[in-house]
Amino acid sequence: MSDRLREKVEAAVAELGYRPNAAAQSLVSGRRSTVAVFARNTIRYGYAATLQGIEEAARAAGYVIMIAVVESDDPAAISAAVDGALSQPLAGVIVIEFDELGVATLAAMPKTVPVVAAAGARRPPGETPHAFLDDYVGGYEATKYLLAQGHHTVHHVAIPATRPGTGRAWGWRAALDEAGARVPPLLQASYSPTSGYDVAQTLLDDDAVTAVLCGNDELAIGVARAYQEIGRRIPEDVSVVGFDDQPFARMWTPALTTVRQDFVDLGRRTFALLGTWMEQGRPPEDSAVTPELVVRESAGAPRLHA
Repeated sequence: MSDRLREKVEAAVAELGYRPNAAAQSLVSGRRSTVAVFARNTIRYGYAATLQGIEEAARAAGYVIMIAVVESDDPAAISAAVDGALSQPLAGVIVIEFDELGVATLAAMPKTVPVVAAAGARRPPGETPHAFLDDYVGGYEATKYLLAQGHHTVHHVAIPATRPGTGRAWGWRAALDEAGARVPPLLQASYSPTSGYDVAQTLLDDDAVTAVLCGNDELAIGVARAYQEIGRRIPEDVSVVGFDDQPFARMWTPALTTVRQDFVDLGRRTFALLGTWMEQGRPPEDSAVTPELVVRESAGAPRLHA
């Protein structure tokens, strides 16, 4: 194409507002360009940030993302969601495996298309390549930090688990066992600040509770609010540590000590696994990154009781 003709074509494209159609291009080239992402939730921080990373990486690689929200753990509903997505000409599939529904969705995937998953707790390699956050290490390091501050033990308010216990709960217990510290009963919550607030009511009358590790930052905010309402100071009376390092964590009063997990990077790494599989025709090895403890103002040495 001559320079003059190219200029005319580019001017016409700009004037008409033309945008390439990925589906049409795939028909011409024979290359499938759509990737389906299965998730239970698209609003909660970890899910949304992971989706952001997936979408950014997919767009850079010339792929289109189709999001399939799976809201029910009914096997028929999961099967319908999977069948509906796979009726499209897909290049590959990503499952965000942050909960039991994600586990069930991944189990329902056929082997006719490349499938990878994003998850928190690291585990031995299996048939499906995973990108992990390795939150076991995060739970372990956060608990070790609190014990090093002088706390005799650490209580744990946990998020829902994909399997018997989350990685962060396993890390919490391992650090307590290693130190010979008492292991309090695990306190099960959901994900919201209200859930953290409600679960904290079972701790408020126990003056021996001096440190609480929460399964996410939202639970930590709810736990802290429950203590503050009865006049207990954070961290002088009770240290509270969160998980994830959501954007609001450093703006809270006191600023929240938490375990930073890079969900956007998790999304990018997950798509990179799928990209490798699609390019090379074979499953890649798992990818894992260790989270980082961010020490701020909500945790410290326990106050000495008279």
